[in-house]
Amino acid sequence: MSYLETTHDVYKEAALTPDVGLCCTTNPIWELPGLKIPKIMQEMNYGCGSTVHARDLTNNPKMLYVGVGGGMELLQFSYFNRQKGGVIGVDVVDEMLEASRKNFKIAEEQNEWFKSDFVELKKGDALHLPVEDNSIDVAAQNCLFNIFKADDLKKAIKEMHRVLKPHGRLVMSDPTCEQPMNDELRNDERLRALCLSGSLPIVEYVKALTDAGFGTIEIRARKPYRILDPKHYNTDELIYIESIEVAAIKDPMPEDGPCIFTGKAAIYFGDDDYVDDKNGHILLKNQPLAICDKTAGALASLNRDDIFISESTYHYDGGGCC
Repeated sequence: MSYLETTHDVYKEAALTPDVGLCCTTNPIWELPGLKIPKIMQEMNYGCGSTVHARDLTNNPKMLYVGVGGGMELLQFSYFNRQKGGVIGVDVVDEMLEASRKNFKIAEEQNEWFKSDFVELKKGDALHLPVEDNSIDVAAQNCLFNIFKADDLKKAIKEMHRVLKPHGRLVMSDPTCEQPMNDELRNDERLRALCLSGSLPIVEYVKALTDAGFGTIEIRARKPYRILDPKHYNTDELIYIESIEVAAIKDPMPEDGPCIFTGKAAIYFGDDDYVDDKNGHILLKNQPLAICDKTAGALASLNRDDIFISESTYHYDGGGCC
């Protein structure tokens, strides 16, 4: 049995018998004005964070969500696009698609504005998306890409890049891990299916996105997620797993490399009103400016004693320059 077959079986069972403890997120359940999320959807929230950010969802974007779970994030996306087929949900597990259909009927009863046909559910997998090229404004996946091994991960990211419109964005939440794992953990198919042993270091995760052609990367959150301990897992040390929320934007790749925002900021505190670095960045006195890592390096090379550059906070909320 391949690791993808194991994953299929895990989520088939999770569809037939909802498993509240399968995944756990530190995010609150967003219940926006007029939005009621059925309890069953919350119980089937098999993710490690949230991919729903209001600033991504203006002007009725066409949306794609891969790995539908119980349908909670599809319902949340529909809140921002109340049109027939405005949101596409793709899953390879028939039982999960059927569970979502049933859950949408409950959501219709609890939300006057919602219609099940706002969401178009399609059978398919992340490696072969049943979606046209350049047709999606916002694509999302939650706790899915970390399941894939290297070659399949490249295919999945390339597929997302293919279906997005220019400047469209791929919004993701996945577990990451900065510590090495032994081969037995890495090759444990069930642990990979449970979003544990496939966790990559952040640098490798981001590189997979930029290698696929995404010119701008935003790391929006970094949070504690899980511990693999020697008592319960095949490891000699505690392994700490975090979850991150990331947006990869289908911008053209800059000549000097991608713009990667890890939550750094520059603050000018000199005697003048501002500093112009002659490279497109104006630093106003005592006003923090969000900057990408590339710009942080360029500003640091100026060797000025009146510009402070913060460490990465791994929390980027928009604005600033690259």
